[in-house]
Amino acid sequence: MRVGLTYDLKDDYKDSGLDAETIAEFDAIDTVEGIETALQMMGFQTDRIGHIKNLVARLAKGERWDLVFNITEGLYGIAREAQVPALLEAYQIPCTFSDAAAMSMMLDKGATKLMLREYGIATAPFKVVKTIDDVKDVNLPYPLFAKPLAEGTGKGITGKSKIENATQLKETCAALLQRFKQPVLVETYLSGREFTVGMLGTEDSTRVIGIMEVTIDETRGIGNYGYINKTDWFDHISYSLLDEQKEPALFKAVHDIAVASWQALNCRDGGRLDIRCDDNGVPHIMEINPLAGLRPGFSDLVVLCGLAGMDHPTLIREIVTGTCARYSLPLPERRDEAA
Repeated sequence: MRVGLTYDLKDDYKDSGLDAETIAEFDAIDTVEGIETALQMMGFQTDRIGHIKNLVARLAKGERWDLVFNITEGLYGIAREAQVPALLEAYQIPCTFSDAAAMSMMLDKGATKLMLREYGIATAPFKVVKTIDDVKDVNLPYPLFAKPLAEGTGKGITGKSKIENATQLKETCAALLQRFKQPVLVETYLSGREFTVGMLGTEDSTRVIGIMEVTIDETRGIGNYGYINKTDWFDHISYSLLDEQKEPALFKAVHDIAVASWQALNCRDGGRLDIRCDDNGVPHIMEINPLAGLRPGFSDLVVLCGLAGMDHPTLIREIVTGTCARYSLPLPERRDEAA
């Protein structure tokens, strides 16, 4: 069985003139190597395709794959994470993770929050600021939190993201609109504990890998989980699993809101949800990441899995096993079993 790998590598864009934050979501080569090794251990034949333009060229030549393991983030547009899944859907080629419709919606944080509201799932009150004139329509109580509408890896989140007054709101929104050329999400600031939840499966097979608490040493870094902290976390961010035995009520609340959100938004195979509690300890969904980073030893989902006792090859195997089950694709004989 032949599996293609689609991805965006930072190295492919190093001479493009794009800055480090713009390509922050793109992968290092060790991510591709780790996924490929895990797939080969499962008995798959692998084929590195690369970014969407490579995929288009090879499809045009008539090449096809039994399955594509897709981690392509895309570069342009709010629907950029949906571009490769949509292309593969057009050619009826199975691929990992959520479909194009879900990918497109979940990168738009405002649309995601509207959908969560429709299902009665807790998420902070918000406004979308499309132009600087829209700031006057933000009637939420301070403090607020502002970030780009459709970015990942904490891009655009800095020490100025927490907003205490109208002057700061206007200045921060103006800077974000200029920097990212997209709307700004302004929401009520949630002051409680922060968690990220690792997910596997689809619909009735959905399950939680673990709930990881994110704690920031504010004396050594900015006090929110933004771009700088996400990419340089080693000395001021600590991660620990939420203990179900010690805090059963909180564990259940976070677990249940994660599962409900995953299923409501039609997430598939694997990913991550970011959750933060309000002043009363009630968990709220901040973001849903249906295309979570998979870099060995670095990405949040991988770190969480490590704390939960799941190594990187096992995580990849669990994801692909779920994908194959969805498409009724047979799994190959694993190499370690064959040996």
